[in-house]
Order: sequence, then C-alpha cells, then structure tokens
Amino acid sequence: MAASLGRLGKLVALGAAAGGGYFMVSRISEEYKSVAAAETNTFNTRPKRPLPTREEQLKSLQTETFDILVIGGGATGGGCALDAVSRGLKTALVELDDFSSGTSSRSTKLIHGGVRYLQKAIMQFDLEQYRMVKEALHERANLLAIAPHLSHPLPIMLPVYKWWQLPYYWVGIKAYDLVAGRKCVKPSYILSKQKALEYFPMLRKDKLVGALVYYDGQHNDARMNLAIALTATRFGATIANHVRVIDLIKERDEEGIVRLVGAKVRDEVCGSEFNVMAKCIVNATGPFTDSIRKMDDSNVKEICSPSAGVHIVLPGYYSPEEMGLLDPSTSDGRVIFFLPWQKLTIAGTTDSPCAVTHSPSPSEKDIQFILGEVKNYLSPDLEVRRGDVLSAWCGIRPLVSDPNKPDTQSLARNHIVHVSPKGLVTIAGGKWTTYRAMAVEAIDAAVEACNLQPQSPSQTDGLLLEGAHGWSPTLFIRLVQDVGLESEVAKHLASTYGDRAFSVSKMASLTGKRWPVVGRRIHSEFPYIDAEVRYAVKEYASTAVDVIARRMRLAFLNVQAAEEALPGIIDIMAEELDWSKAEKKRQYDMAVKFLNNEMGKCVNIATKESTAVTLNLSREEKQIYTKRFQTLDQEKKGYISINDLRRGLQHHGEDVPGDVLHDILREIDTNRNGQVELDEYLATMSAIKSGTVVNSRFARMAEMEEERLRLRHRPITVERSGGGL
Repeated sequence: MAASLGRLGKLVALGAAAGGGYFMVSRISEEYKSVAAAETNTFNTRPKRPLPTREEQLKSLQTETFDILVIGGGATGGGCALDAVSRGLKTALVELDDFSSGTSSRSTKLIHGGVRYLQKAIMQFDLEQYRMVKEALHERANLLAIAPHLSHPLPIMLPVYKWWQLPYYWVGIKAYDLVAGRKCVKPSYILSKQKALEYFPMLRKDKLVGALVYYDGQHNDARMNLAIALTATRFGATIANHVRVIDLIKERDEEGIVRLVGAKVRDEVCGSEFNVMAKCIVNATGPFTDSIRKMDDSNVKEICSPSAGVHIVLPGYYSPEEMGLLDPSTSDGRVIFFLPWQKLTIAGTTDSPCAVTHSPSPSEKDIQFILGEVKNYLSPDLEVRRGDVLSAWCGIRPLVSDPNKPDTQSLARNHIVHVSPKGLVTIAGGKWTTYRAMAVEAIDAAVEACNLQPQSPSQTDGLLLEGAHGWSPTLFIRLVQDVGLESEVAKHLASTYGDRAFSVSKMASLTGKRWPVVGRRIHSEFPYIDAEVRYAVKEYASTAVDVIARRMRLAFLNVQAAEEALPGIIDIMAEELDWSKAEKKRQYDMAVKFLNNEMGKCVNIATKESTAVTLNLSREEKQIYTKRFQTLDQEKKGYISINDLRRGLQHHGEDVPGDVLHDILREIDTNRNGQVELDEYLATMSAIKSGTVVNSRFARMAEMEEERLRLRHRPITVERSGGGL
C-alpha cells in the first residue's frame, strides 16, 4: 500500500511537471495543423475513377513498370500504397491472401494512443515512449476524421475497487487527455459507484468505489483496411490480392551493384506466374517480414518475434451498447479489454509467443483465461458460460528487433524502417493506429534509397478514405426512404460503405414483400444482404472466405451463423464468378475449414465433447431426457434421422427446409454420421446444464414433442367431455 501511494505521489508530481513543460506540450501549433486537414487537402474530392476489375489490375502488373511495389495488403501495406500514389509515384501492391486477411483484421478494433505506454513514459521519464503516444494520438484523431463511417469515439470504463486507486488512475487518464490536447476525443471523467452501475449494470458491485471513463476510438478494422486499399486504387495504384511473391528479381546496375528491380509472382486464383518490375520494393508483410527479407539475402538474421493475441466474441448482453471496459491488471499482469462491437461483445487480448503461420488458431487455454478475467469484473447475476463464445480468433503481432542497431536482441517498442544493401525497404512493428505515420516514414526511406522522383510530399494526413466524402450520420434515412431498405440494414450499409452504400443498394434484389422493398438478408440474425456479396466481388473478393471474414464480418461475429449463410453466399458468388459445381464445393470446404481452424468452431466442438465425457446429469434427468429422445425416435431405431426431425416439426405445423434440418442435426451430431444417438443427446443436455453449450434447437424440439404427446394422451375430465348422468 505504501509503495502504491509512493507511486501515486510520483505520478502526480510528474504529471503536473509534464503539464507545464516541454515534455507534454511542445510543438503544439505543429500538432494541430492537421485538425482541419480533411477539409483543406486538395486530394479530398470524391475520386471519379471506377474500380478496375481484378483482371485489369493483373494486366497492369504484367505490362507496366512501377516506381514502388508494395508487398503486403494489411493496414501498413495499404497505407504505403496510398501514401506513394498520393505523392504521384507509380505504385503497385500485391497480397498473398486477401486484403486484411492477417493481423489487420484480428485486432481489438481500437484506435488508441496507448494509456499503458504513457504511464511508462511518465514513470520512467521515457521520451521515446512519450513521443510514441503523442504520434498515436495524432493518428487516432486523423483516422476518426478521414473515415467517420467506419470509426467512432468509444467511452471506456476503468472500474476502481480501492480508494487510493481513484486519484492514481485519474492523474494518468488526465495526462492522456492533456497529451492529446485539442485532439482529445472527449474529456475523461469520474463516476460514483451508483453512476458506474447505472452505465454498466453488469459490473461486479461488491467493493466497487467508483470508476473512471476515458475515450478512445473504435473501428471496423478489416473494412478500414479495405477502404485504404480501395482509396489507393481510386487514385491510380494497381492492387491485387491472392498474388504470391515467389522470389525477388535482382540485377546489377551501371556501377556493378546488385539491386532489386522487381518480383516474380504467382496468381493464386488461376495459377499463372509473371514478373512485376519496379524501381523500389517495400516489404510490409507483418509477421512474414523475415520470409521476404530472406528472398533479398538468404543469410540475413531474423528480426521478427511473433506474439499471439486471442479474442473472443460474446453476446451483446455482456456489455452496454455504448460503453467498453478496461481491466488494467489481470491475474498475470496483462491488460484485457471488454468492448461492444457490432451489437455483440469482444473480449481480449492475450499475449504469448507463437510460431509464424498463415492460419493461427485460438486455444482453449486462452479462451478460458479471457472468460476467467471477464468473470472477475462482472456481477455474479450474469453467469459467464463457455457456451456463450460465438467466435474466437487469433492474430499474430509482429514484434521486431531493430536491424539498424548493433544490439538486435532487444525488441523495438515502436516500428522500424530498414533499407537493405540491395534496396529492399522493410517496415515492421508498430500498431494499427499508426499505420499512416509508418507508411509516410517507409515511403520517405524508399524515395531516398531508390532515388525516386515524387511530384509532391505525402498527402495522406487528412485524406478522406473510400466512402467518407458524402457520408453523414443521417445518410441511412435516405437509404430507407429512397431505396426501400429496412432501417437496421440501411444503418449497417451506411456505416460499412459510407456514401458507396447507394451503389450497394442498387444491386439488392426485391424481397416480394410490402416492406422492406429490397434487400434479402443472407442470415436472419444479421443485417447483411445479398447485394453485399455481389458488391464484394467488385471489391476483389475471390473466395467465400473473403466475403464472410473481411467484406462482411460474419465469421468474426458468429461462426455458426457464418456456416449457415455459406451456401447462399456461394450461390451468389458462383453467379458473379461463373463457378462450376466442383468449384462451389471447393469453396464451401475451404470456408468450413477456415471457420473450424481459425474462427474457433473446432475448439467449441472439442470443448463440448470433452465436457460431455462425464455426464453431470442425475438419474432422474437421464430418465427424462431418454424419454424425450424416444418420443422423436418413434421407430425405436436407436438414433434420430432427418426424417424424424421433419415429422416432429410437421406435428407442430412447421414445414422446415432440408438445409435447416441438417443444421439442427449437426448441432449435436458430434461424430458426423448424419444421425443423432442417445449418448450424443445426453452429452448435449449435460453441456447445456454446465454452461458449455447455451442452447440447442434439437433439444428444444425434443422437449416440444414430449409436451405434444403428453397433452394428446392426457385423460379428458368429465366436465370437459360433457359426460355424466
């Protein structure tokens, strides 16, 4: 306690000194120049160039020579392409998988300066950490301004359970506001215990003394990444996803020095190989940084130390719709965020060393850790159940050591830019929020190292992204009134595509109903519509995974719903891309594999099966559930088939399509033999009782059928029969 109070005194003193000195408020006028940048940037007229087709992009790659070739289509790579083309440089970008398919789509969805880094900066008098926070806060304000349809301010609550922590955290949060200056999103404030519970009623009440609320930004990370890439191509950059770099092309210049002059690539969609020629190559491949560096020099030392971060998605009732939560000190010293997102709740992240892989998977250990930390902060009235995990994913954070320094063992706290002797420019590390600043630094290095001739300096500070030009908070009303979309769908389209939502809505099919007029949902629980699948193809979606994971966020929100929507999505894509029956099956299998391995579906199934090894059912419960099972298995086969399900539902006047019946069966058909045995049904009921599984349509059906038979065989009383003497 005494040590904590000592830290508090030190922090207060340092915070006060920082507030009055150069350390916290230097170069104020320079910092605020970009506040109105979005309004004054000469690039900020809505680009009229239509999106080239993927075939046109590939032809450009094969036939033209570029100033800069960017390898990597994540946030940093997209930012580099946009920065380069904004300077008038002829720019190309290739991505092995899809835009934002890696770490950039698997973030915590925050646009933030880094409260923890500021604490270290003040406590340790660390100027580098301070500058890192200051830069991030500048970029936070810029990102909120240039893509208002994809981002918004988010209040985050920091609950306090010890009185001395209240002033301690208050000073730190106020210092965060102070460093942001006029770019502070909204001022932080203190809440009493009563007010904290009013804003966040799910919070644990005992020992709570109050709370602090501060503001950061939140965004749709994959759509933001895509908006950056699309903006780059609107301004003339050539971009192509699903194009793998096989090797780098080297030539000797006039002075006999070996230089990079291009890359040999392969189109992963059709298998063709070709060369892309460029004066300079930028390596922006995140966790795969070293693989490209070794193409340049096979003897180079590795600099990337990958770290895995797992997030889970829970139902929306776990958090208020407009308030997040920060656990500043978990049981193992990490930080956990608990945030509303897309009407659901994200919790994460973990941080543990991992191997570099294209298909990172969440582990049950990490999921249980997050659930345990969440449970510590929520009211006992809200049971935190394993079965509430709707989706889980793992992102690889590329921590790097700086090859520019003699000591390459220690990890860089910020990003690094390195130019190799052959001219490969590598940008690595950093975080989502600072992608633009990282891109500026990387292209500055490329211009100098490769003697490029830009027409202007970087134009990206304040440059509006795809969809931002005509967006307003009330744009969705026009979609409702002019197009005939239902309100929830209109809000979703406006907040996803901005002013391009009208282009999407024009592709929507008629519903055949009085209202809504257009826009058939691809899943009843989510506002995604058929037109988005068709528009996704125009946005370079080439696989079903591209659609369910990045163009829409269904895979990240609810893995089961994503699988249920897959057949319809693939049918629409087949119409747009002329897929054969065999290709449709291949796409379905690839998407299911993605959902199982990367979105946590197989972890959920394995957990359900392991929990059910020992049934936690009493003898009476087993008898009840066995009887329910037998009401559906009228032929005494020992299992329940699709026909049994169909017959049971018809008794209740329900005519359910065959694909839905298969979905119901698959919920508990753990051995995947197309039928449900008694032990699988009992295991499911045991999992529901333990909270590993939240609910089951199959279990509900069995209960309804038992009730129907009970009512049918109930004796009729004398009064109801009208009988008697």
